[in-house]
Amino acid sequence: MPRKQRNWVPGDTYHITCRGNHQQDIFRDDDDREYYLSTLKRVKAAYPFLLHAYCLMGNHVHLLIETINIDVSKIMYHTNKEYAVKFNSKYDFIGHLFQGRFHWELVDNDPYYLEVSRYIHLNPVKAAIVERPIDYKWSSYRSYAKAENRNPLVDTDKILGYFTEPKREKYMDFVEQEQVP
Repeated sequence: MPRKQRNWVPGDTYHITCRGNHQQDIFRDDDDREYYLSTLKRVKAAYPFLLHAYCLMGNHVHLLIETINIDVSKIMYHTNKEYAVKFNSKYDFIGHLFQGRFHWELVDNDPYYLEVSRYIHLNPVKAAIVERPIDYKWSSYRSYAKAENRNPLVDTDKILGYFTEPKREKYMDFVEQEQVP
């Protein structure tokens, strides 16, 4: 039986999560994480989208993606397929790396958009990996916190646009102290 088609609308924003099959790690070392980010970069060049936030945890990924004119399913298919092929080859692994299809939630209003961004950036703090989100190398938070750490993969303009000057400091306060802008 074919899978149910997901309804996608150009310009929509989605909170996407991809989990390892059987809760297994999908990243075993920093090279894996670097490869996942380079895969996102290649897919973004071929199938343009805006990446507003990300966090690579051990056994799952969070992405905040705004589509332009390519279906988010196509973006995630190519990202997960390329990464899984490399992972399986590197670790001589057979079978599914990811637990089914990716999960997505439509982010359809400004308060939820900001809350998803905060949730993504606080993920390693809530998991007790780091004390502050800026200490976690594998998320987009540093791109928001410091202009010199800006990652060209991440579009910070929309989220920072919700804040008045000094935008970066106010965003950090919003995330770390869970305050409303």
